Amino acid sequence: MGIGACGIACEVCSHFIKGACEGCVAGNDEGAAEKLNIQESKLGFTCPVLECAFNRKVGYCLKDCDKFPCEVLYRGFPYSKGFLDIFNKS
Repeated sequence: MGIGACGIACEVCSHFIKGACEGCVAGNDEGAAEKLNIQESKLGFTCPVLECAFNRKVGYCLKDCDKFPCEVLYRGFPYSKGFLDIFNKS
């Protein structure tokens, strides 16, 4: 079972379920750059969460990023606004 940089198991991600994505990796995984290249060539876009995590050298947003929750996540993927707001109140 793959876990995306967002911290969500690929098997419950809407992009994976719809077949738009073949699965993800941590942002600091050695295969992250290749995963982004595959997404761009096959899908015409990259996962904004993986791209951000890769650029920031963060493994998993929820666990490792000091900016969590951020605007990338508030754009609606993969967490709900209500879930993210819980972290903003802390």
